[in-house]
Amino acid sequence: MRRALSAALLVLACLLVPLGMLSVWAKYEVGDSDRYVATMAPLASEPAVRDAVADAVTNGIMTQLDTGPLQSAVDAFVQDAVESFTGTDAFQEVWNTANRAAHDAVQQAIDDGTEGPVTIDLAPVTGQVKQQLSDNGVSFTDRIPVTHTTIIVLSPRDLDRLRQSLPPLQRAGLWLPFAALASAAAGLALARRPRPALAATALGVALAAAALLVALSAGRSFTLDNLPSDVDRPAAGAAYDALSSSVRTASWWAAGAALAVAGCAWLWGRLRHRPPPRPAVPPEMRPAPSGVSIPVTPRRTE
Repeated sequence: MRRALSAALLVLACLLVPLGMLSVWAKYEVGDSDRYVATMAPLASEPAVRDAVADAVTNGIMTQLDTGPLQSAVDAFVQDAVESFTGTDAFQEVWNTANRAAHDAVQQAIDDGTEGPVTIDLAPVTGQVKQQLSDNGVSFTDRIPVTHTTIIVLSPRDLDRLRQSLPPLQRAGLWLPFAALASAAAGLALARRPRPALAATALGVALAAAALLVALSAGRSFTLDNLPSDVDRPAAGAAYDALSSSVRTASWWAAGAALAVAGCAWLWGRLRHRPPPRPAVPPEMRPAPSGVSIPVTPRRTE
C-alpha cells in the first residue's frame, strides 16, 4: 500500500504541473486587465497586426465614402495615411485602450453568458486618422464618417469553449501548483527508494511540460485553421503567440529544471554505488608472473 500510494502521488504531481501552469496563466495574466494589456501591447509594432488594422480601418472608411472616379486613388491615399498612423505613439495608446475594452468585454461575456462575438473597436483609430488628414489640408476629410470599425477577437464558438475551460482554471489559481508540490513531497516521503523515485518524478514532470508545449502548438494550428475567411491569419497568429508566450516559457523552464534534477539524481546514485578503490599491495606481496622463479634466501638460525 505504501508503494502504491507513493506512485499514485508522484503521478498526480506530474499531471498537476501543466495544469498548474495553465491555472496561474489564466488567473494572473488572462484574468488581470493590466497584465493582459501589457502582454498585448507589443503587438502594436507587429507588421501583421498593423497591416490588419490598416486594412480594417481603410475598408471601414471607404465603404461609406464615395469619391466617384477618384475612388481607387483615395483608397490608396487613406491606406497610406492609416499605415503611417499605426507607426506613431498615439496608435500605441489607442491600441492599449482598445485591448483593455476587449479584455473587459471577454471577461464579462464569460461571467454573464453573453452570446455573440467579442470585438475590438477601431473607431478611435479612424478619428485620429481623420484628424491627421484634416491637419494636412485634405479636402474630403469632413466626409469621412467616424463609425465603429471592429475586429473580431473571439467568435461565438470560441467564446463558448473559453467559457467552459477558463473559469475553472481561474478559480484554481495557485492551488494547483501547491497541490503538485504537496503531492510530490508526500510521494517522495513514502517512497522506499527516494533517489530513483525523484529521478522518475523529474522525468515525468519534463514529459508533462513537453506535452503542454505540443498542445500549445497543436492549439495554434487548430485555431488558425478554423478562423473565418475574413480574419487576418498572420495577425491572429501573432496574438496567439503573444498570449501564450508566458506558458511556453514556463514549460521550457520546467522541462529544463526537471531534466537537471533527474540528471543530478542519476549521478548521485552512480557516485554512491561506485565500488571503493582497492588498497595498494606492497611489492613483496605481489604474486610473481608465471614462469618466473623468485629465489628464496634461507633464514639463518642461531
